[in-house]
Amino acid sequence: MSSSDGSSERRDRDAVSGARSQYVVIGAVIVSTFFVGFGGGVIFPILPNLGVLLGISPFLVGAILSANRFSRLVANAPAGVLVDRVGTRTPFVVGMVVQGAATAGYVIAVLAPFPEGWFLGSRIVWGVGSALVFATAYTIAADVSDGGSRGTNMGLIRGGVLFGFPCGVVIGGIISEVSGTVVAFAVATAFAFVASAVAYATIPETHVEGDGHRSIKPWEVDLSVPALTIGLVNFAVLFAYIGALFATLVLFLGHNDLGVFGFDAQASSGIFMALTVIAAGAFMFVGGYVSDRRESRIPILVAFLCTTAIGFVLLARSDSVATLAVACLFIGAGQGGTSGPLMALLADLTPDERMGRAVGTNNVLGDVGGGLGPIVSLPLVGVVGFWPIYVVCAILPVAAGLVLVAGVHVETGQFLPNVGTSEASSRGSDRTSEHAD
Repeated sequence: MSSSDGSSERRDRDAVSGARSQYVVIGAVIVSTFFVGFGGGVIFPILPNLGVLLGISPFLVGAILSANRFSRLVANAPAGVLVDRVGTRTPFVVGMVVQGAATAGYVIAVLAPFPEGWFLGSRIVWGVGSALVFATAYTIAADVSDGGSRGTNMGLIRGGVLFGFPCGVVIGGIISEVSGTVVAFAVATAFAFVASAVAYATIPETHVEGDGHRSIKPWEVDLSVPALTIGLVNFAVLFAYIGALFATLVLFLGHNDLGVFGFDAQASSGIFMALTVIAAGAFMFVGGYVSDRRESRIPILVAFLCTTAIGFVLLARSDSVATLAVACLFIGAGQGGTSGPLMALLADLTPDERMGRAVGTNNVLGDVGGGLGPIVSLPLVGVVGFWPIYVVCAILPVAAGLVLVAGVHVETGQFLPNVGTSEASSRGSDRTSEHAD
């Protein structure tokens, strides 16, 4: 056998080993985020109904629902800096444990005096943990992927949270109705700690080699055009999807006297939320997979943003279980189909060593949208009704598509840059920043 044949065989073995290692790492992140998504889903059908359970105002309910996003808003940028400085494994595992402890706080909230304070505090702590988890999960996907697999892997990881979430939403709604809120919150706590154990046992370090820490200032955040552009799209999508739809759905069902399988509005809202999230999880993979195999990620992103807009138009006109289900499917498909390609595009346009900070910037803007949604939508629903809120939510994804195309053109000089051009642009930005340093 010639030396060239031996070198070729070694390269083939290295390629197979690298692909297998990539699948193992992505699978470990998916399993961990699935379990923590399950734990988060169990409690979500209960939290919007806290006004009835605790006798508190809609504004305070909205504040409790949004508290995790506002604490994550503060924690996102430091989490991204931490990832670029010390790596991915430790922040990921610590974030999982913090989320488990926060979920245990819901159990205490139901049993202790001043429950609204406990709920608010637990949501704040949950936000800090989730900032660490999301900053690391997407960075891990970027670290182990290339342009031909990045969209798929981003979609799979985001789908891990979402496929866990609908399972938890359905089970949480049913458990809370059959066995009470304490049992539902205890189940959520158990699954959150299972997620922590899985993360500790399986997640490797992917971002920093050896024990070396990068010299990055704690206040250094990514304010580049790609990070801000994609973050603004994330803002619009999460304001509409999490901030408005999820916060108002239980009230919408009660107002229109809609329910499924004989359940009341609380349990039924969990089922409809699950429907949107299952559609989102499926189309996260589809959107990412298709974007990896097209010359540009922009057309698939614009198509799914328009799908979200159509879903909210249908939601504004919904007057039956069937029409509501169709609207939820469109909204879920649009939101999910956007997520994978959007994060892949961010990774395409961002140098590897800045990815943690870029994800932090993206998460900050997304959490502003998701956090403002309940605070704005819940009080306004009582004043203007549901359909004006949902029409505004239909406009937001269309505006986000215009921002996306404009921002990408500013960065690359093209409206439809292909994946190779995007990656070359990020490498060029990297060299420019090195020269500036």
